[in-house]
Amino acid sequence: MNNTALTTAARTILRVVVGFLFAAHGWQKYNEFTIAGTQGAFAQMGVPAAELVAPIVATLELAGGIALILGLATRPIAVLLTLNMIGAIVLVHAPAGVFVEAGGFELVLILGASTLAVALVGPGRLSLDHAFFGRATSKLRILA
Repeated sequence: MNNTALTTAARTILRVVVGFLFAAHGWQKYNEFTIAGTQGAFAQMGVPAAELVAPIVATLELAGGIALILGLATRPIAVLLTLNMIGAIVLVHAPAGVFVEAGGFELVLILGASTLAVALVGPGRLSLDHAFFGRATSKLRILA
């Protein structure tokens, strides 16, 4: 296997796995917790404008996760998800320390670092972005 094949595999695995996890968390906010429950939880955690932020975050995580899996609008979605995780760390998880069992930031840190990595390296060859914008003449080549 050559470096190009390994890079393609690595980008695809990272993008699909982190996309799946975000989609699962967004789905959970809609279906298990409900948006009203998520709004209440966010308010209790001290998230500003929780009634507005909760449905935005749930939608970003669900739709953004699906977009990452497909490799569609990968870089902008990855940046938004990274900012989402920075907000979660700063507003909620940092005071609890590192470990997730105490409400800490380890999960949101790895999710944020993963989306930042995806934003930096791009979606790779096995993505809709590459299929749509991967030609050398494409004005939106940065997306691929």
